[in-house]
Parts: sequence; C-alpha cells; structure tokens
Amino acid sequence: MNKAINPQNIIEFLEELRSIAQLGLNYTKDPYDCERYERLLELKSIEYSKLTEIPMNQITEQFKKELGHITPKVGVDASIFSDNGHILLMKRSDDKLWCLPCGWAELGETPQEAIKREILEETCLKVEVGKLIDIFTRLPGEFGQPHTAYFLSYHCIAIGGTVAPTSEALELGFYDHTKCTAWHRDHQKRAECAYQFWLHKIKGNI
Repeated sequence: MNKAINPQNIIEFLEELRSIAQLGLNYTKDPYDCERYERLLELKSIEYSKLTEIPMNQITEQFKKELGHITPKVGVDASIFSDNGHILLMKRSDDKLWCLPCGWAELGETPQEAIKREILEETCLKVEVGKLIDIFTRLPGEFGQPHTAYFLSYHCIAIGGTVAPTSEALELGFYDHTKCTAWHRDHQKRAECAYQFWLHKIKGNI
C-alpha cells in the first residue's frame, strides 16, 4: 500500500524550488535561464495555490518582489502592560481579529527601531523598547503563508502619546488576555508568553 503523502513535505519541497528559482533570477545573466527560472517559480506558485487557496497571481507577484538570497522574513511585536497586568491588544482592520501591536521589520532599521515605528503607526504611542521576551517561528504552510518567518517579541513601556484607533487598528485597549477568544494566528501564544514574562518581572525575577 502506498504511503500517504504529507502535505507539509510537499510545502517544504515547493519552498526549496522557490528558493532555487528566486536565487537563479537574481544571479543569472542568461535570458534563457531567466525564462526557465520564471517557469519554475510559476509552477511552484500553481501548486502552492492549490494547497493554500491563495490566488496564484498573488503568490507569484509576492515572490518576484523578493529576489536575492532567500532568507526568512522578520517581524516584531510589542507587549505593553498596564499596572494590573492587562496587555495592549488591537483589533486588526484586515481580519477583525485581536493581536499584539506588530509588523514587519524594514531594511535599514534595527528591531528596536522597527518596533517603535510600528507601535506609533498602529497605536499612536511612543515606547521604550525593553528586553526580548522570545522569538517565534512560522514555517511555510502555517496559517496559509508561503514564507519562513521569525517574530521578535519585546517587552515595551509607553513613554508618550495616547492610545487611539488607526487605519490598522479598529479597536485598541488594555485587556485581560485570558478573556479574548478571537485571536489573529498565533498571538494568543505570544500574549501568554509575554504575560508570564511580566509576572516574573514584577516579582523581581528579571
């Protein structure tokens, strides 16, 4: 009897094909090789679209923006607490789910600079960036995403500004994270990890 094919193994295989195609497109000077790498990227997008239900054209365009040596994407998020241990959460404008203030790091900035920028854009707060709480990983295929991504989660302290809704955050506030049920992807895990960090901090263990 044939052994069942693991979808995750297929995604890992497609991810390796994507890396080969994108590296080839970045370095080759031969127009015929470019056509071959373009076709390889297209085939990868077709198969990935079947697995994730993300439109093929959307996947292809995203991949073409990321030529060069293929590395994981890097995101940052902030855990900001009130005195009673409630954490700042935002209701996202895209999927209407709750998450920590977060975003992708950009070229030419440190993680701390990225988090300050994202927090100001999303919450109107200015923050002091504290200790790194943890690093979370998403692998290709998780949450319907085609990339490997690392997320740096920092403890932050508000030093200015006033919490206010923005184009990215429909609602904002300090909440008991255990009462929230509608989470964006893995942000429940991140919030719980941050809360345990905060508990140790106020007890003087950090």
